[in-house]
Amino acid sequence: METKYGFTKFSLNEFKEWLNTLKVGRTILKIQQHHTYSPSYIHFKGNNHFELQKGMKSYHVVHNGWSDIGQHFTIFPDGTILTCRNIEKSPACIYGQNANSICIENLGNFDFGGDEMISEQKQTIIEVTKLLCVKFNLPVNKDRIVYHHWFDLVSGSRNDGIKNNKSCPGTNFFGGNKVADAENNFYPLLKELINDNDIKINDDSILKYVMVTSSTLNVRVDSNYKSDKVKDRNPIKFGSVLRVYKEQNNWLKISNSSEHWVSERFTDEVKKATVTATALNVRSGGGTKYPVVGSFNKGQEIFVSQIIGDWCKVSSDNKWVSKKYLKFSNE
Repeated sequence: METKYGFTKFSLNEFKEWLNTLKVGRTILKIQQHHTYSPSYIHFKGNNHFELQKGMKSYHVVHNGWSDIGQHFTIFPDGTILTCRNIEKSPACIYGQNANSICIENLGNFDFGGDEMISEQKQTIIEVTKLLCVKFNLPVNKDRIVYHHWFDLVSGSRNDGIKNNKSCPGTNFFGGNKVADAENNFYPLLKELINDNDIKINDDSILKYVMVTSSTLNVRVDSNYKSDKVKDRNPIKFGSVLRVYKEQNNWLKISNSSEHWVSERFTDEVKKATVTATALNVRSGGGTKYPVVGSFNKGQEIFVSQIIGDWCKVSSDNKWVSKKYLKFSNE
């Protein structure tokens, strides 16, 4: 393990140990798969991980105008993994689809005619994705592990790659970038490594979900302001959706295994819902007079922060959907 320029480089075994102890407040619903395209294999010299990562961050901040590097993890050709953006922050990787996501950038150009993925990187991609699925209780399917190619570049709507899409993570990424390619080639490799008991789909211990309303929210070891801050986890960012396991004196316990508490004062309750329509229009306001700015697919899970009549506001975004096409978790 080595740290430079604010990034940490792990071997796969080191990453496993690190992830096992990592505490994450925000709720994770999806893993995004990407390829860098450039830099590609020709730029990788075997020892310039940090320099390539620094260059990616510079491009994202200076050229794209983002606050930080877009992804959470980069997986290199030799199978090493570098941390990137703070995992408590949403990525900046798929327009309109970044909330509640983790973004993996796989270094290389995996379009046909580009780089031929070598075994070390392939195995690490499989292992890291598997570890994240187990960590965040994500079943292996097309709604939980997604490719950038499946989303319209302008609206962020999911169209499964039929129009106005990047090729990312590559037309030859594990045999292709279509949904069928993932289902036939990538997902089976993950399922081979995941036991049925590894994924806990329904967590009855969760009382409710809340969204952070302050710019950052400290996590403390007890339910009062005088208690110490938890040392092994970062403050939680604005807009993050947290799982609540216990309420006490206007404080919320956000871990099922540790005494980690946040002040309820800086949160608002949100409701988890599943889309029931084949394609649900997302609008810029609560009514059909507002323009369509995207769409959600059937089965997609969202968090609703406000309900006005027949319309629901999605988390902290100014996005609204019709209530009649949602099924709420407590129904």
